[in-house]
Amino acid sequence: MQGISRPHPSNLFFLSPFGLGILRMRLEDMHNQAQSGGSTMTVSCPTLFIAAPASGQGKTTLTAGLARLHRRLGRRVRIFKTGPDFLDPMILERAAGSPVYNLDLWMGGEAHCRDLLYQAAAEVELILVEGVMGLHDGQPSGADLAERFHLPLLCVIDASAMAQTFAAIAWGLTRFHSGLQLAGVLANRVGGAAHAEMLTDRLPADIPFFGALTRDAELELPHRHLGLWQADEVADLDTRIERIADALAMTSLVELPAPVDFQPAPSQPGNEPQALLQGVRIAVARDLAFSFLYAANLDCLSRAGAQLCFFSPLADSALPMCDALYLPGGYPELHLDQLSANRAMHQAIREHQAAARPILAECGGLLYLLTSLATAESDPIPMVGLLPGEARMQPRLANLGLQRVQLPEGELRGHSFHHSRAEIPLEPIARGTTLRQHGRPEAVYREQRLTASYLHLYFPSNPTAAARLFLP
Repeated sequence: MQGISRPHPSNLFFLSPFGLGILRMRLEDMHNQAQSGGSTMTVSCPTLFIAAPASGQGKTTLTAGLARLHRRLGRRVRIFKTGPDFLDPMILERAAGSPVYNLDLWMGGEAHCRDLLYQAAAEVELILVEGVMGLHDGQPSGADLAERFHLPLLCVIDASAMAQTFAAIAWGLTRFHSGLQLAGVLANRVGGAAHAEMLTDRLPADIPFFGALTRDAELELPHRHLGLWQADEVADLDTRIERIADALAMTSLVELPAPVDFQPAPSQPGNEPQALLQGVRIAVARDLAFSFLYAANLDCLSRAGAQLCFFSPLADSALPMCDALYLPGGYPELHLDQLSANRAMHQAIREHQAAARPILAECGGLLYLLTSLATAESDPIPMVGLLPGEARMQPRLANLGLQRVQLPEGELRGHSFHHSRAEIPLEPIARGTTLRQHGRPEAVYREQRLTASYLHLYFPSNPTAAARLFLP
């Protein structure tokens, strides 16, 4: 692990994700210069890709603690999350103090991922990319992403029920894919010094060992059926992150990793953003019931000219003044009584629909607009009633997987991940196409200007098509 000395200001600042600030303007100028015949601009930044052999090994715990540790050392940190995910980024955003963007080679494409990394490298002193599931799971996998952008691997392995096998897993994890670069490995949930010694006594010399985190409930992050709890639900989240940072401060991870070179993606004719939503005001639901929002989706709408405002279906009695409505996914099933009781919000949404204004409802947003929603044990509870049908939570996962869908506005990509089943007596206008036949195709429903589906759409996959969904 090579320590790199990089100057950093004593008064730290964060540049807005919506492209504001002088540095972002400078980046755009650099990019334009490179694409118009000037030399290709390269930006270097210390970077780590946090990987594991499976889910539940401690990737988010390690990433959050590492980000907080380096922030305490006065460094600006940017975190990315591999693949489709909403919950981990909430925790990681709290740890890093800046929005967390997703990197997915299929949903967003290589150029999109390349530009996100390039912009971050010019703004911060450390980039952390958290993997998804196991390092080699999926197509494309986290290993594919790490290889594509030459991101060195920091592998975290839950060692709670093993000894010398730790070395075999570390060796196989990093050698299975020949194009990967290794920074080192870290053991998680270790019983003590003697246990750590057993873990490393057969570790190959060319696999650096960065240390161990002990088995400690206060270093864990709470989970529920869709994954981690939301950041705002964990009362002692910052205390937990600080404890993790304290533990990591005793390892060699306190030093910056080696820098990685990043370049902007080549410009593609016809991919220039269109200001289709200039002057359009979009109300976005955002509270504990509706929080599954990609930062890149909000960026897309802003770049298309939209003015974004936020509201709470849980607490607010009226919609903000708006031309269109965006109801993302979340946990409506955890707030059924409160959502049902807010009849003033139901009426406001019905009036918005009656005025022929656009609405996009995704997953939890779809459930909210149905006639009723029930938990696995409860009777149905009335919802907004804008869409006919009812849904019930299931004890097991109902659908999961990446999908593309062809809408009248154009093709969009996204993913499905839900524990409910809905019965909707409408003919869909489209059905998703699953990637590699994983999961079931999701239906897309349209009633007047309402578009509703279980799909979580990733707007950067087709910014123009996404903008058209909100056109008045």
